[in-house]
Amino acid sequence: MTKVHNYSAGPCILPQEVFEKASQAVLNFNDLNLSILEISHRSKDFVEVMEKARALVKELLNVPEGYQVLFLQGGASLGFLKAAYNFLPPREKAAYINTGSWSTKAIKEANRIGEVIEVASSEDKNFNYIPKGYGIPSEAKYLHLTSNNTIFGTQFKQFPISRVPILCDMSSDIFSQEIDVSKFDLIYAGAQKNMGPAGTTLYIVKESALGKAGDNIPTMLDLRTHIKKDSMFNTPPVYPIYVSMLTLEWLKKNGGVPAIAKQNQAKADLLYAEIDRNPLFEGVTAKEDRSNMNATFVLTNESLKEDFDAMWKEANINGLNGHRSVGGYRASMYNALPLESVQVLVDVMKELENKKG
Repeated sequence: MTKVHNYSAGPCILPQEVFEKASQAVLNFNDLNLSILEISHRSKDFVEVMEKARALVKELLNVPEGYQVLFLQGGASLGFLKAAYNFLPPREKAAYINTGSWSTKAIKEANRIGEVIEVASSEDKNFNYIPKGYGIPSEAKYLHLTSNNTIFGTQFKQFPISRVPILCDMSSDIFSQEIDVSKFDLIYAGAQKNMGPAGTTLYIVKESALGKAGDNIPTMLDLRTHIKKDSMFNTPPVYPIYVSMLTLEWLKKNGGVPAIAKQNQAKADLLYAEIDRNPLFEGVTAKEDRSNMNATFVLTNESLKEDFDAMWKEANINGLNGHRSVGGYRASMYNALPLESVQVLVDVMKELENKKG
């Protein structure tokens, strides 16, 4: 089978050994002669999967005591609303940092519950940087931010110091770098970047922070509902949770978050160095805010687009086109993408320069 260098932004690349184990489980899980797709979510075999997945999250991220780990549904898009319902009392104020499309959507959902104070925004430059030097109003019930912005290619390199609780959507860089979970009251993340397939969403929540937003929270949106039922208030997405567990096992076996963070930095350094060196390419984000997960760049001469597209496709590169809303190119370098794949892209960029530069 021809090696494909998968730069898809999500659903995205996962480890090959995870695919192999997951495919076998579809046919026969745990020698039950039953598929993982058909076993009861209440069975001993799946309860063990759920417990192991939650335990791996706690271990890999050094989750402190007092936090609950949940695997739920709805993606981060539902998480925008869950965050507001669980932490924002009706008609109270919340602070949001707007760094792109996902932040904008989170703001829209929070405005349904209370009043959003947009303390900082990078919209003035098409979200090509992370805002700095803003104040956080003391009356805000929390500060919400998006740690990594897949569409525009920016990433928080340092999280703000805040006197109010911080809630964070980490969908596209969870498990890619070390974080201090204790600095957040809520972390939520869709699985389909560094953890598993689309279909489950990770929540890491400080349990003592819940119960302060009133009692008018819909049952399915109340995080306390899911804590009481160990993520199984309703039928959980069994297969995405199982694949996420396998991916977390792979991460642990390969040195955990500290080891993968070094690899991710090496991949980003290699690609950004070529973008900056090669006169045919140009990065579109502020250098100090460049994402290690999603490198966004454009051609300096659009007449070369047909040539470049043909060359990277010939090199078995997949998923390099930028988001439809911004164009250009986006190289998503999630945990499972090997350094060798980045080198292939860099070689194609150099080849274009040799031919057309």
